[in-house]
Order: sequence, then structure tokens, then C-alpha cells
Amino acid sequence: MNLSFFIARRYLVRQTGTFSFIIRLAVVATALSVAVMILSLAVSTGFGDAVRDKLYSFSGNVHVTYFDPLKSNALTTPPIYYDKKLVAEIKKIPHVATVTPFAQRPVILQSHGKMEGIRLKGVDKNYHFSKSVRLSGQGIDYSDTLYSRQIMISERTANLLDVKAADTIMLEFFEAGSTPRLRKVRISGMFHSGMEDVDKYYGVCDIRLLQHMNNWTADSINAYQIDLDNAAYADTVSSFIHYNLVNAPVDAFTTEESNAGLFDWLKFQSLNSIILLIIMGLVAFINVSGVILVLMIDRAAMVGLLKTLGMPFGSIGRVFINVGTIISAIGILAGNILALAVCWLQKTYSIFKLDEATYFMKYVPVKVIWWHVALTDIVTLIVFVIYLWLPALYIRRIQPAKVLQFK
Repeated sequence: MNLSFFIARRYLVRQTGTFSFIIRLAVVATALSVAVMILSLAVSTGFGDAVRDKLYSFSGNVHVTYFDPLKSNALTTPPIYYDKKLVAEIKKIPHVATVTPFAQRPVILQSHGKMEGIRLKGVDKNYHFSKSVRLSGQGIDYSDTLYSRQIMISERTANLLDVKAADTIMLEFFEAGSTPRLRKVRISGMFHSGMEDVDKYYGVCDIRLLQHMNNWTADSINAYQIDLDNAAYADTVSSFIHYNLVNAPVDAFTTEESNAGLFDWLKFQSLNSIILLIIMGLVAFINVSGVILVLMIDRAAMVGLLKTLGMPFGSIGRVFINVGTIISAIGILAGNILALAVCWLQKTYSIFKLDEATYFMKYVPVKVIWWHVALTDIVTLIVFVIYLWLPALYIRRIQPAKVLQFK
């Protein structure tokens, strides 16, 4: 067995009293710091994934639509025509799961003297809500040969208008310089996505209703919604469509590009997690190095004796480095156990709650990625070992003649 490690182990085992308490305190401080680092990563990852999943569940990953900056303020964008050949080519792209045509248009909902403005998203009978979206009531009945006179609105909008499933409501379609047109429809059901940008601003209807109100032909749409089996390939799919399948003014955009503000906010949350990681790491390093420095001062006589016996500075330094490494390793292990236990409790029992209006979800989401945990442990331990050489430099200042003269 390595002599430095042997001395370090014996030294820790035989600690009692005040210094035993200091060592345990260092272990606890390290464990808490590591636990906070792992929890920070788990919450940051879980939160980002949850928000993205909610947005993707309604908006898809990529849109192919008409784009003209000069007409960006128009109430309705010019239509594009449903192209079966284009849809077939898009479906051949790796990771494309579904391609769904849709139309959308701003409308005003009226009921009981109350009004609320939303955008109606017109879809066909093949459209299905994601499992992450909570539904109540019934889906839209597409059996009418002209268009369905049913819509689905969010629970938030229903509460504002004081309506429920099966109630009738008035739709007001407006055009600049023209008299608004009204249509009475029935609320077939309601949805709740947990995303304010969806629940506040969107409703769903039969695409044929919007085609009729826009005086479009049956093959006119606003865009194709493309859902992927892996959101990480959104940029790749969008770029392929842009360069190979469509021409201006039709273009492809990722949901991230269309919701840049939301995704910038998510990146800012990740930055906060990184700052927290750095702070907790520094706290842990200072705690352990402080303990090692105190132990070296207390064991100055032992250091002087080892120097007298001819042990080189490097070997003596490694004694205390090993002490710090053992303390750090125990603290890291305890921190892992604590963090993973908290994550399991949160995933199982949803202990920690959130304001859904602010954070888009009712509970704190956690997602443990094992390589995050492993990387945190390895980097923390390596930095600990490197950082612990700083207090070990104090050994050079210990003079055997002074520390042993009263022993």
C-alpha cells in the first residue's frame, strides 16, 4: 500500500473530538454542494425539456409556410397550395414523423357580452393532440360535408368567457375596411397545454371553416406542420427543405426560430444553473481546503517528524491530499445519494410545486442524465485534488526544529 495513503487513512480513522466533527462537517458541506449541483442540472434539463415538449406538442418542430417580410403585419398570410408531391418528399427525410397541413386566422370570440381575441388553427381530421395536452369534452366532428361548426378552445379562454363544452359561441371574422362576418359555432371540447402562449392565444377548428371564411379553395393552406421523432434534428430538416424542396416566398422555419424569445429565456435559465454550479463548487472547495489547512496546522509536529525522517515534500503533501480526496469522495458519494433520492421523490410524488401561469407547469420537473452526474462527480473530484495542493504548500513553511522542540 502507498505510504502516503496509509498514513492518511490511519489519520482519518483515529480522529476524535473536535477534529472528527470538523471532518464530518466538511463531508456534509461537500455532500450538500454536490447534491445542489446535480439537482440544478436535473431541474434545468427537466424544465427545458418540459417546456419544449409542451410547445412542440402543439406547434410541431418545423413549419413550411409563405414568408414575405413586407406582408408580415397582414391579418392572414397568403395561402400556399397543398402539394402531395412535396409532402411525400418531406416524409422521406430522416426523423420526419408526420406532416400536417393547417390554416390559421385571428378571430374574436363573443359570449355573454364578453369578448376575447385568439388565433384559430384549422386542422383536418387526421390531427391529434399530444398526450401532454389535457383534453375535456369531445373532439371536433368532421362529418359535415361543408365544414364543421365546432371548435375547441383552451380552458383559460373558456373561463374568461364563462363558457363550457357544448355551449354555443359567436366567431367574428374581420378584415381591414370590411364589415365583420359572424359565425355561430359550438364548443365541442377544451384543452389545456400549460403553455401560456398556446392557451392564451389559440383555438382549434376545422380547416375547411377557415378556407370557407377566407374564400380559399379546398387545397389552400397556410403551412405544413412537421413533427419529428427527435427535436434535435429540427435545424437539419429545416435546412434540407429550404435548400432542396421549396423556393421563395415559401420557406421552412423551426419552432425555435419562430419562438426565439421563449428559447432565449430557456438559455438564460441554463446560464443561471451554470452560475449556481460554479458557486457551489467554490463553496465545496473552500470548505475542504480550509479543513485540510486546519489539520496541517494541528499536525505540524507530525509533518516536522516526517521531514526529519527524510520523507520528501511531495510525499508529505500527498498525505494531506489523500485526506482531502477521501473526504471529497465520501462527500461526493453522499451528495449523489441525496440528489438522486430527492429527484426520485419529486418524480414520484411531485412534492415541489410551481405557479403554472409563470413556469408553464404545476410541478418542478426533474430529468436525471447519468453522464451529467458522472461528469459532475469526475470534474469535482479532479478539481478538488488539484485545488488541494494550494493548502499543501503550507508544508514548506513548517520547520522541524521549531515544531519539535517542545515535543
